[in-house]
Amino acid sequence: MKVKILIWILAMLLFNPMDSYLAAQVVTEKNYKLEENVTWGEPEETPLSLDIYTPDQAGDQLLPVLIIYHGGGWLINDKSIMNDMASYIANTGKYVVCNVDYRLLTANDNTVTLNEIVEDAMGALLWVKENIVKYSGDPEKIAVTGDSAGGQLASLVVNGSYHLGLERFNNNSTEYYPSYLPAGKNIENLQARDLKVQAVLLSYPAVDLYAAALNGFESPENPFWAMGNGEARGMFGPGIDAMSHPHFYKMVSPIYTVPDSYTHKLPPHFVQVGTQDNVTPPFMVQRYVDSLEINGQDVIYWMHKDRGHAYLDSGSNEVLNVNFRDDAIPAIERMLDFMDSVFYN
Repeated sequence: MKVKILIWILAMLLFNPMDSYLAAQVVTEKNYKLEENVTWGEPEETPLSLDIYTPDQAGDQLLPVLIIYHGGGWLINDKSIMNDMASYIANTGKYVVCNVDYRLLTANDNTVTLNEIVEDAMGALLWVKENIVKYSGDPEKIAVTGDSAGGQLASLVVNGSYHLGLERFNNNSTEYYPSYLPAGKNIENLQARDLKVQAVLLSYPAVDLYAAALNGFESPENPFWAMGNGEARGMFGPGIDAMSHPHFYKMVSPIYTVPDSYTHKLPPHFVQVGTQDNVTPPFMVQRYVDSLEINGQDVIYWMHKDRGHAYLDSGSNEVLNVNFRDDAIPAIERMLDFMDSVFYN
């Protein structure tokens, strides 16, 4: 299937008009405290926030933390698309949940670059590690998760933590400068261990942005640009494309950035995808799982039978015949089992 058709399918799956988007009533009691729109940073004077869900059962103890990065092709959606997932986990699991916003490519007059979005994901993690104790979260017990584009971000928070520096994506350099730095830290003394997490959960992740760029992501044929109120352009700015700067695109692609375990041991991974996903198809996700295994990293791979893309989204979509209760909850229960095996065994 042509990539432009896949992009159209992704748009249909992720963009839910209000008249077809119905709130899922899956949690009848809210056994958590919710702090909404807590500002974690202001890169380029763009305020970014997160919602923090603290289970009532936390009491005086510190609970493990789950950080969620939403999907949407880096061009649409915000953290609200993950509200149902965050609420369900806070209500049924033993985790403080942080549902994160980051800049989209169309922000700041359509000038944000893909590496800056990764830097936002890193900055949010650093903010959480510095501040989450105030919300009964344990900064030494953190899992990161994301779906689709958010899966790419969750992966790069880990894989990219070994490539920090001042140069950023400049000429031949591919270094990350997180959007937020904790008190007493600067880029010179920030190290990979400052971004260390204990578990990674990737849901139908986007793993190869190099291939996506070669196949039309940056062209007007990708309807996400119009849906995000931006003109199609290169994800790294003017004069940069996948042919002239392949190293830029590969550095933000999880498939090209898995380290060997002898050099850098990654935290355990849980990776999932729907068997009917035509956007991030199982064979592509399998390639990433294979790369993790070949490099000696620990990974559990699960395929959600008869599901397509974006099954973790909030609410329901009558056109697509998907809803949170039937499609997301079975997957989230698998995720909770994995996290429990990491943090409570």
